[in-house]
Amino acid sequence: MNVQWRKSAHSSGVNDEDCVELGSLSPEAGIGVRDSKDPDGGHLTLSVAQFADLIGQVKRRVSR
Repeated sequence: MNVQWRKSAHSSGVNDEDCVELGSLSPEAGIGVRDSKDPDGGHLTLSVAQFADLIGQVKRRVSR
């Protein structure tokens, strides 16, 4: 599967220590999340619902 990975525009660049990349997998597979510093190290696969829940949790934590 050829996945186009993308990093947040808020990333500070190649030396950013805490950056992940997202990739849209097949519609059945969902969203891939990987460490931008280790692109060959595999990825976590989340369903669209799981990814939406993760983003909701992050937003709630940031707004505290």
